[in-house]
Parts: sequence; C-alpha cells; structure tokens
Amino acid sequence: MTTNDAYAAPIAEPLFDGDTGNFSLPLRQLLVRLLRGPYLDGSVDAAAWQLLLDQQQTVTDYFSEIFLTLTLDMDRKIAMLAPAQIEQVHTAPIAPRRPLKRDETLLALRLRLMLEQQAGSGNDAVASRSTMHEILAEHRQSTDRDDKRFAESCDAAIARLQSLRLLTSTELENEFRISPALAMALPLNNIQDIPRYIAAIDANEPAFNLLADENDDLVEQTPELVQE
Repeated sequence: MTTNDAYAAPIAEPLFDGDTGNFSLPLRQLLVRLLRGPYLDGSVDAAAWQLLLDQQQTVTDYFSEIFLTLTLDMDRKIAMLAPAQIEQVHTAPIAPRRPLKRDETLLALRLRLMLEQQAGSGNDAVASRSTMHEILAEHRQSTDRDDKRFAESCDAAIARLQSLRLLTSTELENEFRISPALAMALPLNNIQDIPRYIAAIDANEPAFNLLADENDDLVEQTPELVQE
C-alpha cells in the first residue's frame, strides 16, 4: 500500500465512539482546517500542503458533496474553499461573509497592488502599520476631521484584514506580511483595473464589481473575501 492509499484507506480503529468514517486522522484534520478557513498556506505548513496535493481528488470530492469548491494556487501554495454557485435552498455550508467596509476595501486593494509589485522577487511583501495609515490617509474623506477617530478606523481596517489572515504578523512589531492569499481573495484579471476601483470608492460609488462584466461597467456588488 502506498502512502497515498494509507491516507484514504478505511481506518483500522475508530477515532471516537460511533466513528464510522473512513479517512485517516491527518486527512480529517486537513478537511477541518480547510473548513475553518480562511485558507491553507502551504509555505507555512509544507506537510499539510503535500497531503492536500496527494489527496486532492479525495478532498475535492468530499467538499463537492457539501456544495463547496476547492481552489488551489500552485505558485503561491494557497488553498481555499468557496461556496458552489447553485440556486437551490440549503446549499450554503459556509456562513455569509460580512462585506468589507470602505477603508477595509481600499486597504485590501492597495495591498493587492503591493503584493503584485513584489511578485517574483523571492521576498515577502510587507507593510508597516504607519504605511497603511498613510495609504488610508490618501483616501480620507473631506468630512473626516477627527484625527483620533481616523487613526482608530485605520487600525480597525488593519485588524479586519488580520482576522481574515490577509495580513499576518512578522518578527517586527507593527510590520505585517501581506498574505499571498490576497491574490485569490481579490482575483483580478487585470491589476491595472485596481486604480479604477479605488477611484470609484473615492467618488462614493455605491458599490462595484471586482470582475467587470461584458460592458466593463461598475455594477452593484460588494467584493467578498475568504470566509471568516
């Protein structure tokens, strides 16, 4: 029996009372990690990433049973789940995502640009807290004159992206790694479109579509990131 077969073969002993499952403990743990989200980073956990590659068909089949699709970015070593697009009731196993607020969206888009600029360099894309405050200051609304509250809103936007693990801590205080998962969370076909989306937000457009339609018009759709 190969290593791959061992992960998918029926377990010899139940893992708990009433256990009727067939998957091994490592494979079950992998499924749970993917379900918890927001993503699996293979650059952080090489063993889990290799197991996913070895059992990709098994994992994909399992999630298909509960209306979830598995997406892998082989270059960035990122895997995440998304609800299948199906117009039937009782087909949403993942709770609806809370839409990003204005500052959170602006920051995510600007960080997406920074991630792209760093691509291929071999180094992690990083951003300091002060840099992100400066980014949001460029988009500060003229009616916002309370410096203390503005700083708090900047920190709240950073915290939200941290909660989604689109920003992760580094060894340096107040410096963050921009997760490669941001490229999948904001899957833009054309990076050059980002300034247009940012301009739409600055112009107080009600909402926009990250993936433009055939008419290339901004439409009412709030961008959704990975599940919390």
